[in-house]
Amino acid sequence: MKILINADDFGLTKGVTEGIIKAHTDGIVQSTTLMMNGKATQYAIAKAKKHPSLQVGIHLVLTWGKPLNNDLAILTNKDGFFKFSKLERELHTEELTAIKKEWQTQIDAFLSSGLPLHHIDSHHHVHGWKALKSVIIELATMYQVPVRYTESLRNESDLLLTEQIWTHFYDSGVNNNLFSHLKDLPVKHVEVMAHPGFVDDDLRQQSSYTMKREEELELLCSLQLPDWAERF
Repeated sequence: MKILINADDFGLTKGVTEGIIKAHTDGIVQSTTLMMNGKATQYAIAKAKKHPSLQVGIHLVLTWGKPLNNDLAILTNKDGFFKFSKLERELHTEELTAIKKEWQTQIDAFLSSGLPLHHIDSHHHVHGWKALKSVIIELATMYQVPVRYTESLRNESDLLLTEQIWTHFYDSGVNNNLFSHLKDLPVKHVEVMAHPGFVDDDLRQQSSYTMKREEELELLCSLQLPDWAERF
């Protein structure tokens, strides 16, 4: 089995970014995904360029912060922040068109950084919303990059990064039994979603998932890939 350990939220804050870098240099994290509207996006880009062995994809955003495209008021509340929550919802045609434009803006901003784009995923797994299936397929095809597995895309094997994703290394699931769970999965390659990081003031203000990130970081720096597994 091939295993990819991916750290979400690169660029969310400096503390999260530093934690992800440490989880790569001192641990088993192989890739990360960058938020283009994060508190520390440019800081993360600079860090990634100093660590080219860390593969970087894009963490498309629809439910946090502000859009990069200022001409898409249909996506925002009165304060200019994304109006969507992490709860899946129906979307009308105008919203779908605007989301595609915003996500193209985010991907183009990533590419303009000069970093090679490894894959696409999203904050709060919004790319798995059924209403957004055609949008994410179009973007993956347009930019010729694979996409994180979601149930809505399970039949699009040509576009998927892996056959399955392990999302349980999170909150109460953060423990050293990770590989014992993965060993029994009936797949040849799997992605593990992780959220390592150092807690800083920006993170406390932006996220409810805080101290667990440091627990994840500690474990990811102490665990070793087992003999039966390969790096993705």
